[in-house]
Amino acid sequence: MRRAGAIAAAARDLAGKLAVPGATTQAIDKEVEAFIRSQHAIPTCIGYCGYPAATCISVNEVVVHGIPGKRVIQDGDLVSIDLDVGFEGYIGDCAATFIAGKARCDEDVKLLSITRQAFYEGLKFARPGYRVSDISAAVQQFVEANGFSVIRDYVGHGIGVEMHEEPEVPNFGRPGHGARLVRGMTICIEPMVAAGDWPVRVLKDGWTAVTRDGSRAAHYENTVLITDGDPEILTVPEPEV
Repeated sequence: MRRAGAIAAAARDLAGKLAVPGATTQAIDKEVEAFIRSQHAIPTCIGYCGYPAATCISVNEVVVHGIPGKRVIQDGDLVSIDLDVGFEGYIGDCAATFIAGKARCDEDVKLLSITRQAFYEGLKFARPGYRVSDISAAVQQFVEANGFSVIRDYVGHGIGVEMHEEPEVPNFGRPGHGARLVRGMTICIEPMVAAGDWPVRVLKDGWTAVTRDGSRAAHYENTVLITDGDPEILTVPEPEV
C-alpha cells in the first residue's frame, strides 16, 4: 500500500502541474494514465462502476467525479484531481485542488487552504481508541468555523484491496460514534468543501456532482495508516496547492 500510495501521490503531483490554462481535462487524464502505467501500476478508476477515465477532474462548481473531456481549463479555474492507483493488489487514493494560473480572488485561495487544513484537523484523531466520527466532527467544525460548508453526499472511506471499503468516514457528524480505530486500518480522509451551501446534484452523465447553488468547491484527500502512534500518510509526497 505504501508503494501504491507513493505512485498515486506522484500522479496527483503531475496532474497538478498539468492543470494550466489552455489544457484540456482529457489531455491531463491521458498523461496521468500513461505515468501510472509506466510505474507498472493500474489506474483503478477506469471501469470502476463503469467510470470511463483514469482520473476524476472536477472544475470550479464540480465537487467530485468530473469526467475528463474537451473542457479547456481557464485562468483562475479551481481544478480538483482525484485518482486511485492499484499496485500488486492494493490501492492508494488521493486528491487535491489546484488553481490554474492566477487565483481569481482571495476567497479561492482561502477555500483551498481551509480544505487542506481540514484534512489535518481530522488527522489528529486518526489514532487507536478514537472513533471514525471524531475525525468527522473535527473536519466539520474547522470548515464551518471558517465560513465554508462540508459536502455531505460524499464521504471518505476505508481502503485496501478495494477502492472503497468499510468504514465510511464522513466529513460531518457528532464525535464518539462509528467504528473504533485500531492499528493496521487504512482509511481515506477527504474533506470536500463548498464556498456556498453543501447540497449537490448529479448531472445527466450519472457521475458529475456539482454544487446546487453554483458555488466553487475544493477537495483534498490522502490515504492514511492507523499505527500505534502518529498516523502515517501513505500518499506522499504531498503536492503544493
